Amino acid sequence: MTARPPLPPFDEAGARRKVQAAEDAWNTRDPERVALAYTEDSVWRNRQEFIKGRVEIVDFLTRKWKRELDYALRKELWGFRGNRIAVRFQYEWHDESGRTWRSYGNELWEFDDMGLMRRREASINDVEIRAEERRIHGPRPESEHGAALPVR
Repeated sequence: MTARPPLPPFDEAGARRKVQAAEDAWNTRDPERVALAYTEDSVWRNRQEFIKGRVEIVDFLTRKWKRELDYALRKELWGFRGNRIAVRFQYEWHDESGRTWRSYGNELWEFDDMGLMRRREASINDVEIRAEERRIHGPRPESEHGAALPVR
């Protein structure tokens, strides 16, 4: 098994790097790449779905990004302790009918000693927005890394 630094226990700098690495990976919209950050038997709660293991993670993300078109995400560190990190996030996307959405949420993450996420719990709410209200259009420019999410 390959380690995924930074490794727990997290300090603030390591927790921020872990959050940014997750944001960067999810913005690729590549389910196989994203799944490599999780343990083989990782357990997720995503909204009302319960997912276990990398195979189910890949299946879930494949379905997600077929439905959530032009998905673009921002994550922000909320807190950390030991091998756990809490984040808040926003992402924007549109559906096949052209309706545009901003999704808000919180995640609780738990990592193993190799820096792989073994548990992820996500609570998410969706708000329909006008297309011109989008403010997230893809991965952050390098100069934005570490910037706080706009609050609305």
